[in-house]
Amino acid sequence: MTFTLTRLCKATRCLVYTGLLLGLPFQVLAADSDFFKDATATLQARNYYFSRDFSDIVGPNQQSKAEEWAQGFILNFKSGYTPGTVGFGVDAIGLLGLKLDSSADRVNTGLLPTREGGKAADDYSRLGAALKVKLSQTELKVGELQPNLPVLAFSDIRLLPPSYQGASLVSNEIAGLTLQGGQLRSTSLRNEAGDEELGAMVGFAPRRNAGGLITTDRFNYTGADYAFNANRTSVGAWYAQLEDLYNQRYFSLKHSEPVGDWVLGANLGYFDSSEDGEQLAGEIDNQAFYSLLSAKHGGHTFYLGYQAMFGDDGLPRVFANVSPLGNEVPTFTFDSADERSWQLRYDYDFAAMGVSGLVAGVRYIRGDNVDAQATNRGGARYEGKDWERDLDIGYTVQNGAFKGFGVRVRNVTARSNYRSDIDENRLILSYTLTLF
Repeated sequence: MTFTLTRLCKATRCLVYTGLLLGLPFQVLAADSDFFKDATATLQARNYYFSRDFSDIVGPNQQSKAEEWAQGFILNFKSGYTPGTVGFGVDAIGLLGLKLDSSADRVNTGLLPTREGGKAADDYSRLGAALKVKLSQTELKVGELQPNLPVLAFSDIRLLPPSYQGASLVSNEIAGLTLQGGQLRSTSLRNEAGDEELGAMVGFAPRRNAGGLITTDRFNYTGADYAFNANRTSVGAWYAQLEDLYNQRYFSLKHSEPVGDWVLGANLGYFDSSEDGEQLAGEIDNQAFYSLLSAKHGGHTFYLGYQAMFGDDGLPRVFANVSPLGNEVPTFTFDSADERSWQLRYDYDFAAMGVSGLVAGVRYIRGDNVDAQATNRGGARYEGKDWERDLDIGYTVQNGAFKGFGVRVRNVTARSNYRSDIDENRLILSYTLTLF
């Protein structure tokens, strides 16, 4: 505990020093400055147990189980802005992960870094900051970023969240219209402390060369989202380029419609992706369509999803990231070449029964028509099939001394005839303390 608190105190001091070293105008030191008055800081403690049992293993990695337990701390600081037409501020984040249980035969859960000796690191940490500049309703950030974009979704699905290093611009000058653009030069993965170049996944498989991940130092993006109809309807158009690996176009439509006591929803999206520049990852050909329809009544929400891949490849995305695909779930992504998949899902919010903070959900997804190739069949192609069942239960304390303390349990069964079968369990305990 002494070690943990010491590391956190050092991280806190570093956040302050980083803000000063960024060379902000002198006005930020004024006690009544909005830089301080609008500043917020939170500390989240996250205890994470993750277990995956593999069977009918496909591929060179014959590890039969990945199981680790770790403790994470996430310190977030966001300042306000200095006075004047152009405002300056700082966003900063400090991350610390501690190993609680692991072994050489159970690594690679994504919770902890795996060292060259095949064992998980005892701890890892990171401190980063971004300078932000605001003019009217347009904001520029340079430094440590955690974007959440259709072409680069925020993947906070393990112990600590990933981050990127680069620049982003967001403009909301026109009511309902959000314009964004930026360039990212490197990333800090969810289980790493250092900066690395950005790699690509195509479907569920990373693109490698001689065993190493193929990488680049530029991810460029631009996009627009427009909300109208009292914000019940929105459309989006995006372009992304992982330089010399792939480029991608994305279009979306979302709508929500009250019908009596029900609220009906639709979430539709389309990706069109191809190889880029020097084609370091080879030729890429993918078109992906997804639809997720919903119907909400009281505490009940029902979902029906359909997803289809076209072209010679699965959906490309930045390495270790999720995507906004309607049928992408915790274990299988159902985005392999030519795959077609259906989803049935049911969520219930127990607040409708007077138990606020308790939620539960179950979903089932089945995919087929995968253009699979078996290494044990002399390279022969065949139809791949897979399915996944997820059960999630979560509770967040609403009142009292433990208000904000959360518990989440996830159980997954995933089966396939072209990739390893998985039985998965996760237990996540979290608590967020508001510092100011």
